[in-house]
Amino acid sequence: MSPHQNDRSHFERQIVVARPILILLALLAALEQPPSREAHRSASFLIAYLIVALIVTQIERLLRRRSWHLPLVCDLLALGFFMFTSPSTVPVWFPYMFICYAAGIRWGFDLTLPLAGVLSLILVFLTAVKGEIHWMRVVSWLGLTMGTFAGGAGLAFLGDRNRRFSSQIEFFSRINATMQVDQGLAESLRLFLQEMAVTFDAEEALLLYRDSDLERIFLWRMKAGESERLVPESMPLSRTDGFLLDDMDAAICWNSLVGPGSGFGWDRRDGRSIKNLPRLPGPVQQELKVRSLLTVAFDQGGQSAGRIFLLNGRKPFQKQDLAWLEDIAQHIGPALENTFLLRHLRARAIEAERSRIARDLHDGILQTLLSIEIQLDVLRRRVPATPEQASHALANLQQTVKNEAAELRQTVTDLRPLRVQSADLVDLMRGFAERYRNESTVALDLLIDSTQLRAPDRVCREVFQIYREALNNIKKHAKASHVVVKLSQDDSRLVLVVDDNGEGFSFAGRFTGDELDRLRLGPISIKERSRTVGGILTVESNPGHGARLTIEVPLG
Repeated sequence: MSPHQNDRSHFERQIVVARPILILLALLAALEQPPSREAHRSASFLIAYLIVALIVTQIERLLRRRSWHLPLVCDLLALGFFMFTSPSTVPVWFPYMFICYAAGIRWGFDLTLPLAGVLSLILVFLTAVKGEIHWMRVVSWLGLTMGTFAGGAGLAFLGDRNRRFSSQIEFFSRINATMQVDQGLAESLRLFLQEMAVTFDAEEALLLYRDSDLERIFLWRMKAGESERLVPESMPLSRTDGFLLDDMDAAICWNSLVGPGSGFGWDRRDGRSIKNLPRLPGPVQQELKVRSLLTVAFDQGGQSAGRIFLLNGRKPFQKQDLAWLEDIAQHIGPALENTFLLRHLRARAIEAERSRIARDLHDGILQTLLSIEIQLDVLRRRVPATPEQASHALANLQQTVKNEAAELRQTVTDLRPLRVQSADLVDLMRGFAERYRNESTVALDLLIDSTQLRAPDRVCREVFQIYREALNNIKKHAKASHVVVKLSQDDSRLVLVVDDNGEGFSFAGRFTGDELDRLRLGPISIKERSRTVGGILTVESNPGHGARLTIEVPLG
């Protein structure tokens, strides 16, 4: 069942429970009246009505999956009958209050308000007819009318607030469902903008994001009814004022941009109206074909990061539309921040991985190929004079090519997606350690406290990648003779420690991953992989005497 259905069911259950309670109160009030034939008839009717309400409670509970509910018209008919059969109007006020509350939930405040007014007038008129107040007591009559109407309107307002709250929760649930990091930024924004265009009945929805790191503005455009994958337009920051306007704290609506235009807006910080509304420049209006617009800013890290635009509404935008869009922007801001942050992390991880591959190829097979080329050129000149030496050199070159081919094959294998489960992690680490000892001169001690690790698969996958990358870095760059790897787990965390006696990093001391980021130091890929699983990376370096990497991943 969706969150929207849950909320609807919750409010319908309120109606189901409120009905017999208020009927029972009306019955108690009827029994307090002096005995008469009319009082007996009204009490009998209320008893029958109470029995029906209790039966309906059970029926709606059994049929809740079919969304069946007793129509409110039935309660209105019962109220009308009870009004004219009850000798007193005092018991009638209880079902009257129930009708107002239930109608506010189902029909809304605007439709329920006139109903409450009509019913209150009927109640007061019947009170006067039945002689409970004198016709000439105008003040009492007016007071009773206003009090009855105010009570009904108040309950109608409360029911309407509940209904609106349900609608807002359902809408925010749909919006949150569009912001799924696993489906990527483009798809998340497509679904979000599509939902916005439909909700506000606009022809087009836009999202502009100012990326300070890349010094660019990115624009995503989604036309209503389209379902194509969004590709952002990239623009320089010089167009910031044109697209993001010159006041990021302004919430703005333009229903017409012809001549002086027609619009309204306010400062989101204090809600004060803005007299001179910022406009989109003429070229931007022509480029986007803007006739009307609604726009608010969204934040990241407490700073304005971009704007949401709704263009060309099929009907004039109202102030409540702008206020509602402002609430949406405030609600969706953290989700957008997480989505963009993940995009940054992925981009940096990809960049770091590409740099690592390029460095490995440059320092490895490329240098070997250059060396082979030089040796082949020398051999080409020596073959006529010393064929035996040339043959021996060719054999060495052939072995070199074989070794490089094997290393390149292993590199390609390491680049393939890796599926690691907690049950396989220890065996994979031991298998890689055995191969590592055979392929390098570095002595490796692998110490694992427990053979039965219990951690999510994604944590195991990233821990193994960190372990493998750390050892490869030591083999190629650290000039170490000995490395110790420790893997341990307790109830709250998984800890990986890689300790070598090589040259260490270019810096000295103990730093966390965040501190290394600020100093632009440390292994980039390992830092990103640690963050992916919520791990805490610590690097201790003593240049000339080795380094230690510690990754603590919280569990649970």
